[in-house]
Amino acid sequence: MLSFIILYAVILVALGAYIGRKAKSASDFFVAGHSFGSGLLFTTLIAANLGAGSTVGVTALAYTHGISAWWWIGSSGIGSLILAFLVGPKIWRIARRHNFYTLSDYLDSRYSRAFSGLISFMMAVGTLALFAGQLLGIAWILDVAANVPKTQGVIIGALVTTLYFAAGGLLASAFVNVIELAVILAGFIIACPYVLSYSGGFEGIRESVSSASYFDAFGIGSTAIIGYIVMLVPSFFISPGLIGKVFAAKDERAIRIGTAMNGLVQLVFAVIPVIIGMACFAKFPGLSRADLALPTAMKEMMPFWAASLALAGIFAAEVSTADTVLYMLAGSLVNDLYRRFINPAISDRKLLWSSQITSLVCGVIGVFLALKLESIISALTIFYSLMSVSLTAPLVFGLFTKRASNTGAFLSALSGIALTLYMTFWGNPVWDLGFVKLNASTCGILLSLAVMMVSIVMRKE
Repeated sequence: MLSFIILYAVILVALGAYIGRKAKSASDFFVAGHSFGSGLLFTTLIAANLGAGSTVGVTALAYTHGISAWWWIGSSGIGSLILAFLVGPKIWRIARRHNFYTLSDYLDSRYSRAFSGLISFMMAVGTLALFAGQLLGIAWILDVAANVPKTQGVIIGALVTTLYFAAGGLLASAFVNVIELAVILAGFIIACPYVLSYSGGFEGIRESVSSASYFDAFGIGSTAIIGYIVMLVPSFFISPGLIGKVFAAKDERAIRIGTAMNGLVQLVFAVIPVIIGMACFAKFPGLSRADLALPTAMKEMMPFWAASLALAGIFAAEVSTADTVLYMLAGSLVNDLYRRFINPAISDRKLLWSSQITSLVCGVIGVFLALKLESIISALTIFYSLMSVSLTAPLVFGLFTKRASNTGAFLSALSGIALTLYMTFWGNPVWDLGFVKLNASTCGILLSLAVMMVSIVMRKE
């Protein structure tokens, strides 16, 4: 299996280096020269969205909670459809008019340099943890499936992702994503019938599992489902990485078709890791950790060739998401912070060179951070929660009403973040309203939306 993965990794790096020769400017690096049609936009979005959470994470959720694990990817798909038809076309028109490269460019123009700087700094720090988490995911799956030590797995993931992305930025990663997407879909589609057959089909799963809630679409509970919707739906239409890819579209039609296809595929794909997780629980209910469900299914429920393809699919899923994280890091550190606050007069050529060097440096930092951290899943959840809490209200209200103010943006973001952190670390992480329980991120985003609406109503023209 390991030799198969190494060959696959070499192909990815070689393709990235070849395509990277076409990246001659910062525009090529950040927005691919505004060249993406609907097909290329679809592949680069869906490859980014089918990452560790959508594969290992959802399989683990399904192993524990059953069919209701669908809500994780389902919420992501809903957010992608909102990006396709509401947020994406609107912000793309503004970005093309002003030649924006990143979401922070828009926030600077719409609100203030101070607000965009706050968001960029928070995104940069959190995104390093997010990148380290992807590297840990790559290392973990290689360790379990191919006996690769953690250190070597982290380095392999960092080398592959960093080299092909640094070569050509978004332009290179988009073409590499085409291969990654094909491997992801092939690996999981082929794996599904094997694990179903091994477990005796859906009837076999039902006979092995007695809990009725395991087959209930809402079995995971209203608190978890509302939390997924509130955290993940906004994350997939406000994410700086995804919006940056939308900026690369050549026209609005490409955005609507490409992004909508991405959302629909997510909604359908969500069923596959759920089936794998449930089938694994039916045959191996005593796993010490739920996140062992996917590699266990690969090793025990599939023939070697199918397991190898499935492993390559997981590796592709992790790497394709990691390159999007690197894209966010380069945008935040170089374009949003260095160019805006330190060197506004930087030339286009130096901006490109600085972005490439920054990507390599972030790859090295990600390796050290991944090796120091034993578990980063909770930190990643906090990152996604804070992104939704801090960005949803300023972005949505900023796009669709002129009354949204800089003061309102600051107050909504800071109050939502403060409440989320307080409930998570010092208060009660769940607010029981009697008829429903809301988790910390749900309360934080509801507060941020309320504060923004109050600031709009009270604003004097």
